[in-house]
Formats: sequence, structure tokens, C-alpha cells
Amino acid sequence: MHCHYFAAGRCGSCTLMEQPYAEQLAAKQSVAAGVLGDRDGLVWLDPHASRESGFRNKAKMVVGGTVDAPTVGILDPDGHGVDLRDCGLYTPGIHAALPALAAFVTRAAIAPYDVPARRGELKNLLLTESPDGELMLRFVLRSQEPVARIRKHLPWLLDAVPGLRVVSVNLLPEHRAVVEGEREIVLTDAETLTMRLNGIGLHLRPQSFFQTNTEVAAALYRGATSWLTEALARAGVADGVPARVWDLYCGVGGFALHVARALPDADVTGIEVSAEAIESARTTARDLGLGGESGARVRFAAGDATGFAVGADAAPDVVVVNPPRRGLGADLCARLETSSARWVVYSSCNPASLARDLDAMPSLRPVRAQLFDMFPQTTHAEVLVLLERRPSAQR
Repeated sequence: MHCHYFAAGRCGSCTLMEQPYAEQLAAKQSVAAGVLGDRDGLVWLDPHASRESGFRNKAKMVVGGTVDAPTVGILDPDGHGVDLRDCGLYTPGIHAALPALAAFVTRAAIAPYDVPARRGELKNLLLTESPDGELMLRFVLRSQEPVARIRKHLPWLLDAVPGLRVVSVNLLPEHRAVVEGEREIVLTDAETLTMRLNGIGLHLRPQSFFQTNTEVAAALYRGATSWLTEALARAGVADGVPARVWDLYCGVGGFALHVARALPDADVTGIEVSAEAIESARTTARDLGLGGESGARVRFAAGDATGFAVGADAAPDVVVVNPPRRGLGADLCARLETSSARWVVYSSCNPASLARDLDAMPSLRPVRAQLFDMFPQTTHAEVLVLLERRPSAQR
């Protein structure tokens, strides 16, 4: 893929840009397999490729420049704006919306935040596109000062970007190198964006995490579900259905709800520290007729995944984990290692922490792995692994 920003030295975020994609994919597979090392019985499937461009469903754009000439993109080393609104990684809807957003900054007179001077208001624009072509827009502001003007001119923006469904303001008053703050003010009647994957409409609230690559995320959920159902069938588990399933670090419920649909008699619990994500998951579960709250077959609760697992009386047959880059950590690994869980489906965005966690759970043997390329043009990748408890370690 050719990028004129990369070629001109204006943006180096995509470190593998202009390297042939087949070479990128082969190198990522080699690196991931090398980090995990030789493990008896582990079979690597062919990598799941992505589109090379137009795949990013979320744009995190830093706003710089001036009210009359805003930049939408990144900051240079001196803290000045670099405009990247023509970046080829974003989905068509995001790409089409960015010029209107830049025009809106001028129309609503929202002063871009000047990082070196520590003055101004608008820090970031966060834009997400659903598979249906609908958009969620979040203005990250230093204060509420521009909110009235944003409300006043919002009808113009909704006309200029017809796909806009959810618009909100996020407040980040501190001068910190973070993307967003804690407080969110929703400006539209709609509060969630529907991410429709594999026939499941996952609700996404403004502060909820969702995978960056929608098509590859859908393949990841399909892969995890099919691996699990095949493993249960091979083991002859009561019509292929475990009594209970945990989804730890469940986010908006992607894995949990796919598993619940595939195993209609299973009792599924999703745990996630983000209350926004849990509310999103519960909304989707209600839409699917699965409940979502305490007492239902499928339920979600906000809390610490490790604390939940360690404090539970007994572990289920199946545990799905999708931790942040730091991995599961010693306490959760120890809990799973000594538990009665027979299968663990582990989705990891960091092969190094994945390898460390696998070493800490020797009773759970990795039998299948696959790389899902969420982030073409970079060295990052998602690795899915199926673990089965060794027969001698059954509890």
C-alpha cells in the first residue's frame, strides 16, 4: 500500500507501510509463533488476513491548527497539528465525514487545543463507523465552554454527515497524554451505535471499547465459537453444551453473546471493568431475548475479572479471556491453572504476555492458534489460542 503521508515523512505511525502485505502477514505469523515457542500439540492455522486499506472503523484524530484552519490528524514532535484527513486506513464513511468535521470546527468556533501553550478547547475528534454505515462522533474538550455552540450548529452537521447517529462531548480538563476523559455528555437521542457482526447487533456506547477492524473482529468471534463447539463435540460433553461459561474482560459482549447463541442451553457470565461496556452488552442481550441481568441465562456484570474469578466458588467448564496488552497476570493464571476449567479460549493482542501466561498455566495445553490481522501496515496482531486441560490434570 502506498501512502503519500508516509512517503513525505509526515506520518510514521504505520511502520510497515509500503512493505508487501503478504510479507507483513508472514512475518507477523513467524514472530508470534517464535514468541510462543515450541509447544507440544500446538497447531497453527493459516493467518486470517485483512483488507490492506479502508479497514479502520475508528478514527482518533487530534485537532490542531486554528479555528479558521483546523488540522485533523496527529501532532508533530513540537506539538503542532499535521492534517491526515486523507488517510487511506479509514472506512469510507469516516473518510467522507472528516472534511465536514473540519468545517464544523470553524462554523462552531471551537478553538483547537494548543498543546505547547496549553490553551484552547478541542483536543480530539473520535469517530466510529458501524457496518451499516452509521457513525458515532465524540468531541473531546477541555471544558464545557463550547457545548452550547456545538448544540446550536449540530443540525447543520447532521445534515452534512447523514450517517451520524450518536454525537457526544467528552470532557478532558487535564493536560495529559490521554485520548479521553471520564465524563460524557450525549447530545443526540440515540446513545448507542450498533455494530452488526455475524447477525448479532452489538450496541456500542461512547466510552465502550470495540475492535478496530470490524471484518476481522467478526472472523475472530466466529473462529472462537467454532473452535469451542468442535472441542465440546470431540469431548462428548452432554450434547456439546457446558453448564457454565465465563467471558472475562468481555467488553461489549462479543465473545459471550456469540457463544450464548451457539450454545443455547449454556449459562454465560460476562465480566468487564467498564460500566459503559456492560450496559452496552446488556442492551444487546435484551435485544436478543437473552436477558443480560442477574438471574438470566446470559448476564453481564461490571467488575474486576481477576477478583471475580478468584472469589468464585467454582470455575465453569469453559472460560473465554480477552485481556489488555498486559495479559492475565499471575493471580488469574493461578486461579485458572488450579480450577476445574477444561477449556480456555484466549484472545491476545500481545504475544509476549500470552506466552508468559501460557507458561503459568501448564495444566492447560494450547492445541490450536491463529493470527488475526487487526492492524495491517503495523507490527500489531491478535492471536487466538484454544487451551485444553491435560487429562492428567482433570479436577
